[in-house]
Amino acid sequence: MLAAESSAMADGWTEEQLLDLAGERLGRAIGRYFPHPGTVVGYLGKGHNAGDTLVALRILRDEFGWDATIRNAWPVHECSPLVRKKWDELGIDIPLEHPPSSADVKKPLLLLDGLLGTGTSGPLREPLSSLAAEMSSLRNHSGARIASVDLPSGINADTGEISPDTVTADITFMIGNAKHGLLTASASSVTGALAVVDVPPLAASGKSGLGIVSPQTLPFGKSPRPFDFHKGQAGRVAILAGSEDYTGAAVLAATGALSGGGGLITLFTPRSAHALVAARCPPEIIVRGIENPMEMSGLRYDSLVVGCGLGEMNDTWSAALTDLIARTEVPTVVDADALNHIAKTGKTAILNDRHILTPHPGEFARLAPDLTGFSREEAVVRFANRVSATLLLKGSRTLVTAANQPVFCNSTGTPGMATGGQGDLLTGVIGARLANGDTPVQAAALSAWLCGRAAEIALNERHLSEESLAPSDVSHFLGAAFRDWKSADR
Repeated sequence: MLAAESSAMADGWTEEQLLDLAGERLGRAIGRYFPHPGTVVGYLGKGHNAGDTLVALRILRDEFGWDATIRNAWPVHECSPLVRKKWDELGIDIPLEHPPSSADVKKPLLLLDGLLGTGTSGPLREPLSSLAAEMSSLRNHSGARIASVDLPSGINADTGEISPDTVTADITFMIGNAKHGLLTASASSVTGALAVVDVPPLAASGKSGLGIVSPQTLPFGKSPRPFDFHKGQAGRVAILAGSEDYTGAAVLAATGALSGGGGLITLFTPRSAHALVAARCPPEIIVRGIENPMEMSGLRYDSLVVGCGLGEMNDTWSAALTDLIARTEVPTVVDADALNHIAKTGKTAILNDRHILTPHPGEFARLAPDLTGFSREEAVVRFANRVSATLLLKGSRTLVTAANQPVFCNSTGTPGMATGGQGDLLTGVIGARLANGDTPVQAAALSAWLCGRAAEIALNERHLSEESLAPSDVSHFLGAAFRDWKSADR
């Protein structure tokens, strides 16, 4: 970031122009993420991170209708000249002397963490530590949400090391570029969701072993469909899922394929579960009961999804399932009970670059028990180097990689997704993206982002909460997530 700023100024940008551009784009990004205006309080240090926050406060007030105010760590005369100028432009003469009272402010209450920026490290000191504790108390006891500017104050942006009293954000808006340390799984507990605020003069060059899944950083999936597009071009998705005990998993996978853009979705399920599954499926889904997975062999489809809710299988089904996965010539998502079957039989050798594996941490531990002692980032790299499939490892920071590819970290999501069935929905969306022609890595990365973003959007509905959010709620907002992906600044 230091090099990018120096390069921008060498190209004629002034420090103030960069700060204004970053702050304006930051304010608009925050306004889109939190669409219901209330009261926003900027918690300010005295560096340029505070300047970005002041500009963002002005945008949120003037363009989005928020009531804006300030809690400052130091008097304004101790701040940098540029920060003092942005303070004057905001026009707030008297900052809050006490924490905002939830009874006295317009809800919702949003706190902008502008205490520290990149380049800082080590524990927070006074008066910053007291303000960080105040934000934490308001978040835990008064329903406030916290958006960190560039990074949660107290974290090391290079390493992800979390110092005591680090601010816990609900979302971190990284300015210009993703910060390496914030992408690590160990940092997710304080960063929350991640967003990149695109500031073209500050675009950094260079490669990293970690990449971020966001519409600002990945160029695919944004073109509108041609006007003469038809269902055959959207692709045929075949799904093998469900059982008498797990009908919902099959329905959610099929729903994901439908909402993810599949053109024609056929759900194959054991014949004993056919009537139960068919009764619960959307009318757009074709449901067929089968006696053996190999009945699907030779049928025409563009992608295959296998595993959701299959449950315990007898030896005949297990052998046929192995053959189906091994022999398929189309991109295939292997999930849930199919993963457990492969782990139990030790047949990872049947996997190739057409396969996407989508384990949660427990399933991954069964697939690769020798990797449990490694960090998530290192474990997925080691796995990809020995199994020639694309791997999507679920978690609060879902990871996607394949051999000779970076590890892509998903930026979206919410703790409200901690509900059974979210993975089934995701698997169906991946199947749809594969049928549309995305590569396995693209399909996995985009689908993870879409499902996470749909969950975020759903929580803006006043009748939903983190506790009540269900996978079917998420499916209803996949369309809005697609729109966000396609309409991002870059």
